[in-house]
Amino acid sequence: MTAMKTRSYWSQLRANQICKSLSLVAAVSCAAVVSTAQAEPEQSALVTAELQLSAGKKTDLGLYVTGAEAYEKWKAAPDKVKIIDVRTPEEYAFIGHPETAWNVPLAFVTYERKDGKTEHGAKFNADFVKEIKSIAEPQDTLLVMCRSGDRSAMAVNKLAAAGFKNAYTIVDGFEGDKVTDPGSVFLGRRIKNGWKNSAPWTYSIDPEKIILEEGSSKETAPGK
Repeated sequence: MTAMKTRSYWSQLRANQICKSLSLVAAVSCAAVVSTAQAEPEQSALVTAELQLSAGKKTDLGLYVTGAEAYEKWKAAPDKVKIIDVRTPEEYAFIGHPETAWNVPLAFVTYERKDGKTEHGAKFNADFVKEIKSIAEPQDTLLVMCRSGDRSAMAVNKLAAAGFKNAYTIVDGFEGDKVTDPGSVFLGRRIKNGWKNSAPWTYSIDPEKIILEEGSSKETAPGK
C-alpha cells in the first residue's frame, strides 16, 4: 500500500511538472507571437502608405513622411534636419512656408506675351542639385516639400541620383490634398492635411533662406 501511494505521489508530481512546463512553453510562444504582432504594424504601415501613394509621389529612396510627421521629425533634431521647399519663390512668399524652410526651387514659372495673350509655363532649375549641395551634405537628413507631393518626389529622385541617401518626400506637401467629398462646402480646397494644416508656418521671409543663382529671378522662356 505504501509503495502504491509513493508511486502515485511521484506520478502526480511528474504530471504537475509536465503541466507547468507545457504552460511555460505556451506562455513563451504567446509572448513571441505578441512581440511579432507588435513589431509588424510599423513595417506594414510603411508598406501600406507606399502602396497608397500615386506613382507621381513615389521616390527611388522610398522615404516618406506626412507634413505632421515631418514637423515632429524636424522638432526632434532641428540642428540635424533640414526642410527644403522646392516650390517657386512666388509660392514660398505668398502662400506661406515653414519658418525654417530653405527655398530651393525645382522649377520657375515663365511668362511670355504672344499674340495679345500672356502664356506661362515651367522651366526647370538647372542648378537645383548644385544649390542643395551649397547648404547640405549627402548624408544629411532632408525633408523635401512642394505643394502636394509630386515636385518633391521629383526633387528627391534628382538628389538620390546625386548621392543623397536620407531625403524624405513630404507626401502631402505644404498645402495638402484636396477635399473630394461632393457634399462638402470645402470641395476642392486643400485643407485635408499637409504642413499648412498641421504645423506652424509663416509668411515672413528670411532672404538668406531663398537659394537662387544670381540672375535666376529674371528667368524667361527659352530664347528670350
